[in-house]
Formats: sequence, C-alpha cells, structure tokens
Amino acid sequence: MSLARQLFPIVRTARDAADLIGPMFAALRVEKLAVLHLDGERRLLGLAEGDVQSAAEVNLPIRPIVADALRFGSVGLVLAHNHPSGDESPSAADVVATRRLGAVLAELDIALHDHLVFSDGRISSFRALGLL
Repeated sequence: MSLARQLFPIVRTARDAADLIGPMFAALRVEKLAVLHLDGERRLLGLAEGDVQSAAEVNLPIRPIVADALRFGSVGLVLAHNHPSGDESPSAADVVATRRLGAVLAELDIALHDHLVFSDGRISSFRALGLL
C-alpha cells in the first residue's frame, strides 16, 4: 500500500467514514460535529471538529464549514455527529440543517456525500435513509 493511501484514506462509503471517525464519538456524552473534507477521488484532505448545540437546535456552522472547505480545496464533504441520547435517528432539526448546508455547498460545487449520526455503537446514514 502506498504511503499516500495510508496517510490519506479514501472515503467512498458510510462504512469507510464510520470506520475512520466512529471512535472519536464512542465515549462522548455531549454532541460533537465532525466534517470530513474530501478531494475528487474522495481521498481525505482534512478533518474539522465543532460543537452541536442540542438535538432541538442543531448548529451546523455554515460559514466555518465553507471556509474550511475552501481552505482544504474540498470537492466533497461527509458530516457526522453523535446523539448521546441513545437514538441514532436523525431529528427533524438535523434534516433541516443538513439540507440547508447542502444547498449552500451545491452553489459552490461541493458535494455533500453523507451525514452520519452515531449513538451507542449504531449509525444512521442520511444517504441510506434517502434524506440526501
């Protein structure tokens, strides 16, 4: 395996993303956000982390996410956050915030590949659920 592949993994599926970032959510008792920045081959360019305010008031900080995407030269993103409640189902607020961010990214020709929700070892994928 080449050094580039080891250092910059390819994230083609929700499982690839979950394997890469799932451990960071394993023991969290507060909601956190992770954004995987990907190139045109879906190779990882960078990871950004942030806070989510609450399940009822999702904070997907559009400006910092877009600024990071431009800085990394991202062609696509995978979002992920956790639900400490034990329910990995996306909330209505998660869906609204994700679609809003997706619309902004689309205007910049940046694909939103997926949004994953982690909870108690389980994962929901917006893409698999037909929400993207």
